[in-house]
Amino acid sequence: MLLQYLSDLSSSLNDSRSEFGIYAVKTSFTATQWQRQAAVACVVIFFTAMAFKHDTPVSNDSSLSPMVVSKKPIDLYNNIQISKILVHPIKSCRGISLQSCRYSPEGLEHDRRFCIIEAGSHQVITAREVSKMVMITPRIKTDERSPHGGCESFSVPLYPVEEQWERLSDIALWRHEVDGFVCENQSSNGRSPSTILSEYFGRPVHLTVKGNKPRPCDPTVSFPNLKATALYQDGYPLLVLSEESIDVLHEEIRSRVGTQGIADEWSSQEFVIERFRPNIVLRGAGPFAEDNFEEIDIGSDDDTEMIGEEQPGILLLPNVCPETGVRDKAVPYKVLMKFRIGLDRQNKMKPCVGCNGVPLGNGMIKVGDTVNVRRIIAA
Repeated sequence: MLLQYLSDLSSSLNDSRSEFGIYAVKTSFTATQWQRQAAVACVVIFFTAMAFKHDTPVSNDSSLSPMVVSKKPIDLYNNIQISKILVHPIKSCRGISLQSCRYSPEGLEHDRRFCIIEAGSHQVITAREVSKMVMITPRIKTDERSPHGGCESFSVPLYPVEEQWERLSDIALWRHEVDGFVCENQSSNGRSPSTILSEYFGRPVHLTVKGNKPRPCDPTVSFPNLKATALYQDGYPLLVLSEESIDVLHEEIRSRVGTQGIADEWSSQEFVIERFRPNIVLRGAGPFAEDNFEEIDIGSDDDTEMIGEEQPGILLLPNVCPETGVRDKAVPYKVLMKFRIGLDRQNKMKPCVGCNGVPLGNGMIKVGDTVNVRRIIAA
């Protein structure tokens, strides 16, 4: 399998949004393709209350945090399903919506396995700094024929060619040094991904894919003995968010139009959940119900478990429109500051949305799967 990127490098001198592609063949993850892994196994999600930046850890020891435990689903949450699954192959670039997806303790398959870094310092670049990154649309290629054409393209293997590619051990991601390989074009005739992306960024950059050196997640207050690893995610393997939370956010945005710099267009404009870059979207839990989740399982056979603990804090990335790459000056950050602060014990002045999590095994999840809440955080 290959990751294919078709690069539309057309830009306008009068428009800082610079429409850029990296479009590709739509991935088709069918049920038959995933049948090799019939058992979903155990997914434990440690839900972490952080701010607009997901960096709080997870632990495999569910006894570390005070919680209410139930061997049966908790009646308060009895009609929850997965409504959307999103994978972001390249960090800070557009996500792919899937009907089903495998997972491992490091998250959903291929989620944030790639990132773009500064060629000199090896610092990871995110859309917090370069907002137009959200218009870069990766696709996992399953068909050699692409429906998109007329622009330069490059393809890279999903996994590094270790004996041929340059290995870096000092990729700087927040407080961590992470390993990775500088990606080369699948075709020996085409220009390298680094050359194509450097033109887009206006400075030397590399596309890298994660190596095999484990990257540990930081322990949290609730899970001081956390032992979990991640790829190029901000802090933890998964972010879980409910549709109803976004419905409430919509209401809050519209009630504040004309104040705090919130433009009139938000009277009718939809705020898409993809701005928060979640992996698993829930329906039926209720607004911000995920604040209270400590452990959930997914699927009718109760064989997929996830554990959570605190919410992720929010910075300014959700202010960036995924369709245009333009950062809004107020939405949603200023709105969330009015009613979603004080939830993160270490960052009480940062608004929190969603829950971070860690799977405890390997398996598969799919849209429509039932979600059972097994543990909730004690009041």
